[in-house]
Amino acid sequence: MGLAMAMNLQTHLSQTGAPSLHFYNRTPARGQPLLSIGGTQSPSIRDLILDVDICCIAVSNGDAVTSIINSVLEVPGVDLRGKIIVDTSTISPDTSSWAQRPIAKEGKLLFILAGHEEGVTTIEPFLVGVLARKTLYVGEDAGKASLLKTTGNFLTAGFMELIAEAHVLAEKTGLGNEALESLMEHQYGPLPFAMSKRLTGGGLYLPEKGERPWSDLQLAIKDVGLGVECAEKAGTNLPIADVVLKHLEEARQYGEMNDRALDSSSMYGVLRERAGLGFESEVVKRRDGCWSR
Repeated sequence: MGLAMAMNLQTHLSQTGAPSLHFYNRTPARGQPLLSIGGTQSPSIRDLILDVDICCIAVSNGDAVTSIINSVLEVPGVDLRGKIIVDTSTISPDTSSWAQRPIAKEGKLLFILAGHEEGVTTIEPFLVGVLARKTLYVGEDAGKASLLKTTGNFLTAGFMELIAEAHVLAEKTGLGNEALESLMEHQYGPLPFAMSKRLTGGGLYLPEKGERPWSDLQLAIKDVGLGVECAEKAGTNLPIADVVLKHLEEARQYGEMNDRALDSSSMYGVLRERAGLGFESEVVKRRDGCWSR
């Protein structure tokens, strides 16, 4: 899990008098905030598994999940019966079946749960009201949770593509961003409006040089690619995902050429450039104190 989720969980454990949250990160310094509020840092995955009954995994790809599960299975002298593995990574549903930021800080995540019902019941008290506003249980097959999460990521990427295209249209026609955002806020609800603000409210699609993105472009390419793979295996396709991937790949090239880390919403810059507006919006130029590309 991410740092915000871990901080919320450790706070809950402290308030209820429960044992502290044990954690492992291959970059130990990243755990310092958690240590400062009472978390316990484990020196290795082996030590972590020895100390806990519920183990959460959050890594960037299926290979990493497989490697961790294999290392857990190979820990000598450890009785794994009764231990629960909770995988929150965005990976292929096939891998999940084999293994069976602002929102996170506020504990308002939506958790999609799958697996043995007994295990799900065990972990739910640590989710609702602590890390999540709600949980959705989708059955015994762990792959279903990853499949629904992957589908949700595809929807999010598609929404962002539509919003970015609409903003470019508004700018090129002279309608303006403000009028478009007002329409989104009052007609389409908080999600499109919040996504729009990532483009216009500080230029988060293109972070300042040296700053980390709110939602990493590389992970977005991976997540949308997983959706395309799922569709192909099911005998269908996702044309919108193909468009999104093309624009994200172009954004990645821009980032590599300009030594910039980009956000998952950076297709906006690509669409702007195609329309003759330039990758950097006026908001970004003012923020960075630069009026040329």
